[in-house]
Amino acid sequence: MRFSLCNEVIRELSFDRQCALAASLGYAGLEIAPFTFGEDAWRMPDAKRAGIRRTCADAGIVVSGLHWLLAAPAGLSITSADRTVWQKSADVLCGSVDLCAELGGNYLVHGSPAQRRVTGGDDAKRAEEAWTLAADHAQKAHVTYCLEPLARPDCTYINTLAEAAEVVRRIGNPAFMTMIDTLAASLMEPEPVADAIRRWMPTGIMAHIQLNDRNRRGPGQGEDRFGSMIEALRDTGYDGWVAMEPFIYEPDGPTCAARMIGYVAGLLEQR
Repeated sequence: MRFSLCNEVIRELSFDRQCALAASLGYAGLEIAPFTFGEDAWRMPDAKRAGIRRTCADAGIVVSGLHWLLAAPAGLSITSADRTVWQKSADVLCGSVDLCAELGGNYLVHGSPAQRRVTGGDDAKRAEEAWTLAADHAQKAHVTYCLEPLARPDCTYINTLAEAAEVVRRIGNPAFMTMIDTLAASLMEPEPVADAIRRWMPTGIMAHIQLNDRNRRGPGQGEDRFGSMIEALRDTGYDGWVAMEPFIYEPDGPTCAARMIGYVAGLLEQR
């Protein structure tokens, strides 16, 4: 397992300082939120993409993957009945796949709850149409596209691993998989997160994990205990990226980043 830091945690720093700090703390990768590079990061110029790769290499770190794919530009939705909005959203997804591959990333995480709201009609069908396009694009780019179950009330569509698995199996593309966000899983799964890992990891459709406490802070900064989750990952042979994704940074981003990896690395050493 390799640790990755979701870069929006320290987005107040320049990107070279983000890389240097993450590497100094022991992270092997940064999981990039494209909005931290501006409204149109999905179509950034080749020179800027090369610069990001070079900055990472200079710090001894890599881009592990991308997340928060539809946070920018504003107004996107893969469930919208407005075909212009839907097409722009699909274009951003496919552009994000290319960006991920060209930055050296291995996976993309599709969370973006506000941009996949389902209120009725054919909303869910339009979401699956967009994911099918993104999956085809990911297969050609040799990256994995992960559908992230998220908790209610923030997300109205795909709240559990079972629901995500249904969509993954319908789309039937090996580049399209699901993943665990421990905050969402702790709130939505019918079993403890460690048991969910043990149940779903052997299915072969689980490609990634993000660690966060149900209080929206980082692992080790709340009541959730992550030792059993780390043990479950080990027992099921998981050897992918483990990303730290808090939403509240206490007392600040850099300190939060340091505390998270210290806590999780300590759990690994104990086992």
